[in-house]
Order: sequence, then C-alpha cells, then structure tokens
Amino acid sequence: MNEKKAWYVSGYAALLVSLIAAASGVLLIVSEASKDSSSGLIIGIGIFLAVVAAVCLSSLTIVQPNEAKVITFFGTYMGTMLESGLWMVFPFTVKVNVSLKVRNFNSQTLKVNDAEGNPVEIGAVVVFKVMDTAKASFDVDHYERFVEIQSETAVRHIAAQYPYDTFSSTDTLSLRGNADEVASELLRELQSRLGVAGVQVIETRLTHLAYAPEIASAMLQRQQAIAIVSARTKIVEGAVGMVDMALRQLEANGISLDDERRAAMVNNLMVAIVSDRAATPVINAGSLYS
Repeated sequence: MNEKKAWYVSGYAALLVSLIAAASGVLLIVSEASKDSSSGLIIGIGIFLAVVAAVCLSSLTIVQPNEAKVITFFGTYMGTMLESGLWMVFPFTVKVNVSLKVRNFNSQTLKVNDAEGNPVEIGAVVVFKVMDTAKASFDVDHYERFVEIQSETAVRHIAAQYPYDTFSSTDTLSLRGNADEVASELLRELQSRLGVAGVQVIETRLTHLAYAPEIASAMLQRQQAIAIVSARTKIVEGAVGMVDMALRQLEANGISLDDERRAAMVNNLMVAIVSDRAATPVINAGSLYS
C-alpha cells in the first residue's frame, strides 16, 4: 500500500457553518417549544440543523507540524493529510496520528559472536523517520516496534560478518578498525529491511563495542603482546640502521676492523641499543684474542 493524499478543505469555514447551524437549530427548538401551539416542522428543522452541526464538527481535525493524519472510512484507506492546520475531511472517518519527526533508537548492548567466533558486546544507534505513512500504518504491525526488532537483528548479522580486530597487516575489515565502513553496511542492510514499513534510515553508528567479559582479559594480553612485538620490531630496525651507520663512519675515517672485531662491535652495539635497561660497560684489560 502506498501513501496518497486525502481529500480535505479548510476547517475554519466548516467550523463557522457548524456554529451557525447549531445556534440556529437550538434557537428554533427553544422558540417553538416555548409556544403554546408549537410546530413539529420547525422543531424538526431545528433538530436537523443540530445534527448537521454535529456532523460538521466530527469532520474537523487538527494536524500539528511534523505530523500526519491517516484517514480511514469504515476500513477503507482514504489518504493522508500532511499539511498542518485545521481541516475538514469526510465525516465519520477515523483519523490516526503518525509522527514525521526524526527519531533515535538506541539498541541494547547485544552479545554476539564475531566472524572469528569470539563473543563480543555491541550496540548501535539508528536515526530514522517515517516517509510513507500508509506503509507504516497498514503494512506492518506497530512500526516503532518493527524498527527496534529489525535494528537489533541487523546489528547481530553485521557483527557476525567481521572480526572484532585484525592482528595482521591484511586488508580485512574489522569492527574496531573500520567503524565507518561497518556503519555504512549496517545502514544499507537496515534500509532494505525497513523499506517495507515506509521508514527511511538516516544514519547508523556503533555506540558500544567490546569483548565479552569472559575473554576480555585474554584478548587484552594478546593485544599487549602484539604491541610489544611491534615495538620491538621498530627498535631492532632502528638499531640495525644505527650499527650500519657506525660501521660506515668508521670505514670513512680510515678505521678498519677485521671480521671478528666487527662482529664484537656489532654485538655490543645491538645489546646496548636494544636492551630495556641501561648498558653496563665491562672494561677488558686484555685483548680480544686473549
């Protein structure tokens, strides 16, 4: 079912007609009832005017800004009113309010397994608004609840497609390292799910992401170990460069070392540079060969 425009006219004229008809009908009934020989025709006209006023008043409705009225007439969808103000529609119709405001839905913290099978906790916020009031009213049952359930389902599905983190230099996307890409994928999937409800998804963002408590400690140790290895790798790369520079400068200054002394010097420099603690020099009173 698609949204269509309902028939309606300005309600101020209808309100004026209703007040005049009501006042005229009451006046005719009271004036005739006070007479000794009242006319049934005049009283009937008064009653008819009062009924007309009641019918006109029942057809009046007020539409607030950023709000729509879905009009149904004995089970038939007559259309939707989108303009704010006082309006007159068909009498005896049912008018249901549908909010057109932008709203947020903040999902609960969900525990799911990522692509590597690790339990993680994840939550997301979804910004949405109703674009088709007919679909939101008739194609789903309580579209707000529909948005909540589909959002949590989409978050679970997306979280299972990516690992929490990548511990290598590959191009694999991860939940922690590629939050924008994951949010874009979540938006696309949510839009495909919520289109049937006439809802447009404006933005999605991850609001919570963490390892589950049962493996958080082990994963923290793993991350620390990877950080230490990465730091050590950088230190070794720098130390090799410094040793190479030192040997080149010695050769440029005319100081030549044989292979054994070169190896000893390289060893001493590497130990001094790479070590976590300050180097403690050892004075050799003899020679390298004795």
